[in-house]
Amino acid sequence: MRYLIAVLVFTGVLGCVSQKKYDDLLSEKLDLEKNLVNAQDSVETAIADISRLRKQVENLKSDTAGLGEYIRKDRRKLSALQKEHQQLQTYYDNLLNNSGQLSRDLAEQRERLLTLRENLEQTKKLLDERESKVQELEDVLAKKDAAVQELKKNITDALLNFKENDLTVTVKNGKVYVSLAEQLLFKSGSTVVDNKGQSALKQLAAAIKDQSDINIMVEGHTDDVPISGTSPYLKDNWDLSALRATSIIRILAGAGISTERITAAGRGEYFPVASNETATGRQKNRRTEIIITPNLDEIFEILETN
Repeated sequence: MRYLIAVLVFTGVLGCVSQKKYDDLLSEKLDLEKNLVNAQDSVETAIADISRLRKQVENLKSDTAGLGEYIRKDRRKLSALQKEHQQLQTYYDNLLNNSGQLSRDLAEQRERLLTLRENLEQTKKLLDERESKVQELEDVLAKKDAAVQELKKNITDALLNFKENDLTVTVKNGKVYVSLAEQLLFKSGSTVVDNKGQSALKQLAAAIKDQSDINIMVEGHTDDVPISGTSPYLKDNWDLSALRATSIIRILAGAGISTERITAAGRGEYFPVASNETATGRQKNRRTEIIITPNLDEIFEILETN
């Protein structure tokens, strides 16, 4: 790739390159630009999938809260029905001691009592079903949370030999975020991962490659300083962040992680974690985030059967 860019930059010196070689290089350049467009389409699709997944998770949280409210309402309804049932039972018992002239009232109250009993049984059955569903959801969510914490621990243990200012491992919104600073992975403006960065990525891959129930998003981030120089492949920070992300996923895939579980995304300068007004802030913004998400299919299946 470096050889091709060098040739394209100096195409003005045609006397040093044969026409056939120039044509071959031009053809290869067009093929690479086409591949870049296809890669950008894949990134847009992946971002749309992430948005859909986040919306589904928010809906899950809302549905779980809704089920809890339904249970509280049904408990209040059940308590009121039980109280009314007791009152009617007392009234019914009193009617049994009265004379035959009260037989009509007795029959009416008996009918009402039977109806209330049926409603009470139906309400209790519905309440039991909802409690079972909520318990099942809580058990699955607890299992997922425990798995995420265990995954964080494994990743942290695998990367203990790296400095905190080079990488951090955190849990947020049920996902594990591995944030790697630019100085660990790349030289300024480069998309080639340094040896130290490759070592960190391989250690990370070794810790998670056997986890079959996770998905991995690699997000490249930059500061807001425009890239220097001109290139048909690196027009701006967005291109830089995307190509850095794809460089990283190739290393992860080469270290044993299934390519079906990895997605690359270039976020450019648009999701800073600090102000770009200071050198320290810009350094924090030049990072790569590897976001590891547990598979939520089991939770969605429970909700679909509700």
